[in-house]
Amino acid sequence: MKNILSILLLSLSVAIGAQKKDTVILDHNDELKIEALPYYNFGKGVGMTSPDSLFQMNLRFRMQNRLEVLNDEGSTSYDAMIRRLRLRFDGYVGDPRFVYVIQLSFSPKDVGPLEDDGDLNIIRDAMIFFNPNKNWNFGFGQTKLPGNRQRVNSSGALQLTDRSINNSNFNIDRDFGLHAYYLKPNTEGFGFNVKTAVSTGEGRNWTKTRDDGLAYTGRLELYPLGSFKKGGEYFEGDLMREETPKLYLGATYHYNQKARRTAGQTGATLYEQKDLSSLFVDAMVKYNGFSVMSSYMNRETPNHSSVAINPVDLSDFNYVHTGQGFDTQMSYTFPSNWEIIGRYSQLAPGNEIFPFMPKQKQYSFGVTKYIWEHAFKAQMEVSKNDFQYFDGTNKDNWYIRFQIEMGI
Repeated sequence: MKNILSILLLSLSVAIGAQKKDTVILDHNDELKIEALPYYNFGKGVGMTSPDSLFQMNLRFRMQNRLEVLNDEGSTSYDAMIRRLRLRFDGYVGDPRFVYVIQLSFSPKDVGPLEDDGDLNIIRDAMIFFNPNKNWNFGFGQTKLPGNRQRVNSSGALQLTDRSINNSNFNIDRDFGLHAYYLKPNTEGFGFNVKTAVSTGEGRNWTKTRDDGLAYTGRLELYPLGSFKKGGEYFEGDLMREETPKLYLGATYHYNQKARRTAGQTGATLYEQKDLSSLFVDAMVKYNGFSVMSSYMNRETPNHSSVAINPVDLSDFNYVHTGQGFDTQMSYTFPSNWEIIGRYSQLAPGNEIFPFMPKQKQYSFGVTKYIWEHAFKAQMEVSKNDFQYFDGTNKDNWYIRFQIEMGI
């Protein structure tokens, strides 16, 4: 791996040195037309364009280094990790209308444990896009499905150290398929986006079995008061300090036919396939440093039990993560680029799986210092979790996290 990276970086250095002065790198406005880009980033990365302008590549990296102290019913433990480490390549080949996006992950939490029959999860995104004009965008490959706002946003564009407990349990994730978007932004007035996808439904890098069911996703996004500055819906917090109020409204419906995993695109393999339906509704407001986000999530198994029985051992079972959740978070970004954030989350599992999965509430408070927008920041978060179990018992824990994000 070291040799490969050394050769790649050397090639980039030589190419950049030979690059013509009049070549043009995709700017931020161009990037926003590619709705499935892996993450928001203020930096431009390291770019190269061929002398004949028929090839362009931009290289970026980002990492999150985290220290955590967890107190679980009086027992304290410590954890230090590289939470995320990712490389991203994007550009075009032959024609600027044909764009590629590649994102690779290398940290243990991103890749997951290597199992005998498991799939290697280094590849996060591998997409080819065709942008025939400023409104239409077509994609083929593996990337995030158009789920709710926080899930589509990069983990590098979050105010707190991670997404909410509801996003972890109920949201849709990366998948392989076809995407078609119609984008109608308007800087001064009402704008909207329509995003659709047909995908395999089994999640990223699935190779265990051939597919006999597909997943269908549709999302509508509304901008009643015009577009956000610099694509502000793609990152949390009002870093741009919107001069007039901006409002974002979004809703997604997702149907996963014959799903094989407990959370659709993620989770353990189910003992029997299930049809899943998911609904996401979310909203965001930004104005003069203030930001408010709220979201509702729901997953059901229509016409099916949520529980899957092991046909070999009838005493063994697993289940789909059904239920609903609500999140809301508020923040204020000071002119000095310090930010304070509060978030409340409530998770309620479906009645059928409540005996196996507790209800949960989470209260979070965070402080973030943006050194170079979301590309370079330091974050501190304190969160308390309350669990309510089926037998009436309760449990709680809390954690403190310190995290530094750096990328280009």
